[in-house]
Amino acid sequence: MQGLIRRIAGPLLGVVLGLTAMAAYAQHTPEKLDGVTIVTAEEVQKLMKDGVPVVDTRVANEYAEEHVKGAKNVPYKEKSAKAVNFDSAQDSFDLSKLPQDKNAPVVLYCNAGECWKSYKSSVVALRAGYKKIYWFRGGMPEWKSKKLPTE
Repeated sequence: MQGLIRRIAGPLLGVVLGLTAMAAYAQHTPEKLDGVTIVTAEEVQKLMKDGVPVVDTRVANEYAEEHVKGAKNVPYKEKSAKAVNFDSAQDSFDLSKLPQDKNAPVVLYCNAGECWKSYKSSVVALRAGYKKIYWFRGGMPEWKSKKLPTE
């Protein structure tokens, strides 16, 4: 009986670990988003100097704790799955707080990694007809790692 358990336990453990790793990976935002330009912290700084608005899509208390200096808070209220095929109808994002001109550039960010708010807000803005969306995929972790100004 113990031999049977050992023969089953090893492969079963491998399957469980593999599925766990896949689930963890699946929760990270995609590496790219068609129709959207992914930017680095340095590129965000340059865009800000050129007058491009930067939008923090995190919840209000995260924004209040610390955010990119000069960023505006437009929270993406997320109830949908953290997945590429998320259902935006389950979520809430106030597009009226973005530039009225849909040809005007805008930068969107959140906490990166497992935070999907800026990815989802980029998708929603793109679907609404915005043409120059810059997704700061590295978000606050990248910004802070570069010791760039926060408030």
